[in-house]
Amino acid sequence: MDSGFQDSRPRALSVSELNHQARHLLEASFMQVWVEGELSGLSRPSSGHWYFSLKDRKCQIRCAMFRGFNQRVKEAPKEGEQVRIRGKVTLYENRGDFQIIVEHIEPAGLGVLQQAFEELKQKLQLEGLFDAARKKPLPTTPRHIGVVTSPTGAAIHDILTVLARRCPAIPITLYPSAVQGKAATADIVRAIDRAVRHGVADVLIIGRGGGSLEDLWCFNEEAVARAIAQCPLPTVSAVGHEVDVTIADFVADLRAPTPSAAAEKISPDQYDWLRQLRERELRLAGAASRALKRMETRLEHLSARLRDPRRELMEKAQRMDELDLRLGTAMAQRIERNRVKASHLDQRLAMQSPIKQLSDRQVSVSQLAERLFRITRETITRRREQLEHVGQTLHVVSPLATLGRGYAIVQQENGSIVRNAHSVQPGEKITARVASGQLEANVISVNSDDQ
Repeated sequence: MDSGFQDSRPRALSVSELNHQARHLLEASFMQVWVEGELSGLSRPSSGHWYFSLKDRKCQIRCAMFRGFNQRVKEAPKEGEQVRIRGKVTLYENRGDFQIIVEHIEPAGLGVLQQAFEELKQKLQLEGLFDAARKKPLPTTPRHIGVVTSPTGAAIHDILTVLARRCPAIPITLYPSAVQGKAATADIVRAIDRAVRHGVADVLIIGRGGGSLEDLWCFNEEAVARAIAQCPLPTVSAVGHEVDVTIADFVADLRAPTPSAAAEKISPDQYDWLRQLRERELRLAGAASRALKRMETRLEHLSARLRDPRRELMEKAQRMDELDLRLGTAMAQRIERNRVKASHLDQRLAMQSPIKQLSDRQVSVSQLAERLFRITRETITRRREQLEHVGQTLHVVSPLATLGRGYAIVQQENGSIVRNAHSVQPGEKITARVASGQLEANVISVNSDDQ
């Protein structure tokens, strides 16, 4: 039935129509463009296509580079690189996403974040924070594991799952922290400090799951790097996936490609322990069995060698009787030899008796004494006669004898003897020694022999 009423409203477009028209409008307005920006969020699914975002400080745009185009690229771009792309602006109608279909891509220098990453990396490397010498060894079997990460993220779930499988006996303490956003840097630093002050953990895992360069950027901050470097506990950096590399990875004592890998690296495998225990149990049982077998064999050998002790005692007694007889015979022979030797010595001693020697010596001494007395008396007489003769001879030539005949010895005041009259002067004082006493006089005159 026709009501006669006509709808005056304009016809509404469907979403598909609007997206289709917007796509044609964009493609008609931008035939081909060159755009420069920082590459972020690169994804490479199994189809071979590349999907990523291109951004600057304010905005970003989605990009798609299909396999036919990206196969011609010599070196695949990396996250954070500054690139130049050539492509067509279009709209992905299914989602209404504004995007660029990239036909060519080339490097245009490092992006802002990547450049900041390289600058900080170089700075800390020059300070020696990456040196292997300063890295602390991890405990072989941790007593307590500390984890700095988000309590709601996938990282803590992966770590707990691995530790529950490998070694559930090790206690774990979570030090919750934001791992993305502006507040994450200070939050991570505080969580590390809490773990140190808590004092229960002997190794510390610091990390989070995967994400874009922007998502992981808090682990590239200098404050986080220095907090890890100054941490007295051994640290393990477990940030993102295997392809993700952060400053925290370089500073930490150990870098794990994922949180799960970090739990694998620091925890012992309980099944491996059980296998080793069983192997050692089998080895111990085998060693004990072999030892018992050796002891049994030795016991059998010793039992075969063991003799009846009564027979041994009888042989010993017989041997003792033989030795006793030999000892008696040997002692009698020794005594007889010693008796004969003593008799010979007694005879020799009698011949060498000191009484006889003393008697002989006394006779010899008497003869020598008489001879000595006679020789001494004759020597004294002869010496006395010689002395009297020498005395008479000496008296003849003695000055005193000359003085006795009336002569005198004249001396000057200095004691010298006057032999020549000219050796004194008139008036000089002289001394004349006579046979008895001396005279002092003064020279009146000096006359020569001629005068």
